[in-house]
Amino acid sequence: MFEVFSRSYYLGRLYVTPTDGDHAVMHSEQHERVNEELYTTGEGVEPLDAPLVMKLESAHFAVHGDDAVPTNTLAVPRGLLEGTSISNPPSLEEVFLARRERARQLLGLAGGLAAATDTDWSAGT
Repeated sequence: MFEVFSRSYYLGRLYVTPTDGDHAVMHSEQHERVNEELYTTGEGVEPLDAPLVMKLESAHFAVHGDDAVPTNTLAVPRGLLEGTSISNPPSLEEVFLARRERARQLLGLAGGLAAATDTDWSAGT
């Protein structure tokens, strides 16, 4: 689903669609699998439901799991989607997934996991 893109990001392609929810979501099983494969260290017990940090164009945001979302789909809040060039969703788009250390850095800027649930970091990093 995701492949190495740079020292800070993986690159993937997902169907991007709008949601009326407060934060971005993807299918729960895929969310857990990506979390396990790319964010865990293998040391001790680690949560698999921690938010992933993704980037669509220039906006960074936390992504949570939701069983109601189809597989290979990223549901993004309408307000965030309006700030992109995506004009006719759902649309297959390139999505960047922050690597573990980059995600921790971005979540730290947002004040931790609690603040990351509905935060948009519109930094061009």
